[in-house]
Amino acid sequence: MNFTAVTDIHAKALTLYHQFRENAFREDGSFIADSPKVVNLLLEEGIEVKSILATQAYYDEFSELVSKQKDTILYVASKEQMQNIVGHKIHHNVMMHGIRPKETALDDLGDNILMLDEISSTQNIGAIARSAAAIGINSYLIPSYGPHPYSRRALRVSMGHVAMLKTHIYTDIKETLHTLKEKGYRIYAAEVTEDSTPLASVKVVDKWVLLMGHEGSGLSEEILDLCDEVVTIEMMPGVKSFNVGIAASIMMYQFKHHAALSPASF
Repeated sequence: MNFTAVTDIHAKALTLYHQFRENAFREDGSFIADSPKVVNLLLEEGIEVKSILATQAYYDEFSELVSKQKDTILYVASKEQMQNIVGHKIHHNVMMHGIRPKETALDDLGDNILMLDEISSTQNIGAIARSAAAIGINSYLIPSYGPHPYSRRALRVSMGHVAMLKTHIYTDIKETLHTLKEKGYRIYAAEVTEDSTPLASVKVVDKWVLLMGHEGSGLSEEILDLCDEVVTIEMMPGVKSFNVGIAASIMMYQFKHHAALSPASF
């Protein structure tokens, strides 16, 4: 491996390691990831990598994985240098400059899709992605007007597992829901309504979309009217809702296993 020692922390080539925060991306889709677990998973998934900024200790420990990278600049710096570049104290020894993979076309998503509407928390975007990957739901449909799953915090919370999902970013939820229904998906909305189906009783078809709403306001009546069925998690009296990340995990698990045990047809 050919290393490039960092001698000037203000070098232009290292600027993006300081500037890229949350949803900051360049036109080429550049993003920054940090921590060994996240970076290593992204490397294993074959994400395009422009450069790695790490301590020698990181390179020594993961030399076999890093050595597979071609045309990747490998910057070596001390932890103190990395902290000065980033501008704050860090608790890891590696960062990576990668390029977001091209999003998956709507036609190429799988039979089971987790769809979000107006989720505002980057942390929830990452947490839901991690749960989806763990449960085996590999298609993630998210709005263009919310946090991006390859933002730094979302990547960190997902532990990099978003790279295991087919991701499609939509701009118009109504149009997208209509298109999905035309393609044979049954749309299940996660919401608490008077006539919603209890999660334990829902009959899940083979080809479905589970739609989760905003953390505070949930799904609007207008959007609910476009869905085929509203499903709610049974809760004890006095408890109004779960955190959307927790709710998504519970419902994805039930949908995945209920569908496998007793698929229904409509």
